[in-house]
Amino acid sequence: MADKKAQLIIEGAAPVELPILTGTVGPDVIDVRGLGASGHFTFDPGFMATASCESKITYIDGDKGVLLHRGYPIEQLAEQSDYLETCYLLLNGELPNAEQKAQFVSTVKNHTMVHEQLKSFFNGFRRDAHPMAVMCGVVGALSAFYHDSLDINNPQHREISAVRLVAKMPTLAAMVYKYSMGQPMMYPRNDLSYAENFLHMMFNTPCEIKPISPVLAKAMDRIFILHADHEQNASTSTVRLAGSSGANPFACIAAGIAALWGPAHGGANEAVLTMLDEIGDVSNIDKFIAKAKDKNDPFKLMGFGHRVYKNRDPRATVMKQTCDEVLNELGIKNDPQLELAMRLEEIALTDPYFVERSLYPNVDFYSGIILKAIGIPTSMFTVIFALARTVGWISHWKEMLSSPYKIGRPRQLYTGYEQRDIVELKDRK
Repeated sequence: MADKKAQLIIEGAAPVELPILTGTVGPDVIDVRGLGASGHFTFDPGFMATASCESKITYIDGDKGVLLHRGYPIEQLAEQSDYLETCYLLLNGELPNAEQKAQFVSTVKNHTMVHEQLKSFFNGFRRDAHPMAVMCGVVGALSAFYHDSLDINNPQHREISAVRLVAKMPTLAAMVYKYSMGQPMMYPRNDLSYAENFLHMMFNTPCEIKPISPVLAKAMDRIFILHADHEQNASTSTVRLAGSSGANPFACIAAGIAALWGPAHGGANEAVLTMLDEIGDVSNIDKFIAKAKDKNDPFKLMGFGHRVYKNRDPRATVMKQTCDEVLNELGIKNDPQLELAMRLEEIALTDPYFVERSLYPNVDFYSGIILKAIGIPTSMFTVIFALARTVGWISHWKEMLSSPYKIGRPRQLYTGYEQRDIVELKDRK
């Protein structure tokens, strides 16, 4: 709501009045859309102080360590809900009742299989390709297999595309893993829960079907919940920007996967394991802690602190509990890398340098440890992040399309040459 106005004073020009918009919670926002009429634009690299859209899906208060999905704290969702219920919430705005949940779960399960011809698509990739490279390709290719519901102006088409993406991402992620391993791809089982089914497709083979541990399935489900959405981050903004052009939903999600692949974004939990490999042994910790404290040393402790959360990452508290449960279930006590991780956690929680700077272990730190303990290779970590985040991406895509929107077109501060004339080739120096 625009209850107040700001006035921008530009030397030599008339003052510009800008509405101040107030959201449900969070800071007020100065609406600068009318600024262009004065011949000026704002300059905000990285969009650190710019709201690119209005949204009702997720709210973050980084100073207080708060993350809400449709108003519900992430801690409550992780403890009292499950991933598909959270998906329903993000997509529809409210938690489902028993009948709605049963119907939604049934619908998702009916879409877990992918077109059989999609299997042959994998043969075009090298088996040693990074799983995210393959994931980008196969998700983008879905539009070639499910082109019956690509009218983005049709609400029913948007709904079916959303369900298809949520349902098929675990199948595709497991297929990517199996392909890299040279193992047969496993069909989904609709008698299993969402997380159980993913673990089944990842680790079972046609010649040996093992039961899925409830503890590991719960841990996987929590990882999915805690990564489901995180407001206007780089990948979500990419999905919205691609969607603003009218691109089909599968292309938009593929764009989000590409953005997520970056080590500064979705690759963070993979970077945690890489860092642990670099440290190598508990005996080297003091040396690397000193390097992390040295502002002139480029080394950084990955998985500690967060760009958004200036206090503790609310997701990390739940992940720590889950991490303890998984390590206890698997009886892992003598793994050198996990021992190293636990020692780093102890230091970060007690060392004044880290405590004063709120450099606490974040969700990436614990999720990396959990995924390694379960047996998922480091190269698959970001694929699982993409799997979980798909529902957030598609929820933002749907929200944008259900309201008036414009194609994204950021401005720039041009610092290149002014207009100049071409000099003939023979006269150029």
